[in-house]
Amino acid sequence: MSTTVDLTGEMIDVRDIIARVEELEKDRDYSEDEQTWAEENASDADELSALMSILEDLKGYGGDEQWRGDWYPVTLIHEDHFEDYAQELAEDIGAVNRDAQWPNNHIDWKAAAEDLLQDYSEVDVDGTTYYYR
Repeated sequence: MSTTVDLTGEMIDVRDIIARVEELEKDRDYSEDEQTWAEENASDADELSALMSILEDLKGYGGDEQWRGDWYPVTLIHEDHFEDYAQELAEDIGAVNRDAQWPNNHIDWKAAAEDLLQDYSEVDVDGTTYYYR
């Protein structure tokens, strides 16, 4: 059986959440009844409820992952990591040269991240804000 999904990281892959939900549901469905399963597997039942709540919050807001008829974003970015994410994104798309010191070492990445944030929505994951697009 899989381990729980880390909901505290810099980035969360929503496909990992979906896979864990399916795993927990499969385990629950093998049980004689849902109530007995929930009583005998309280931590799994709590985890399933928390993960389904996250997916419910994300459901229908678009993205690249389709699951059960709705679209979901693939990546959730921790609010404390968003500035680094913005810089990595700028480098990945070729907006800045990752090997150049100048002008990269003079870019206000905090301001750049704040500007980029306009294209992102937020979701609460266990009391922490994550951004997605």
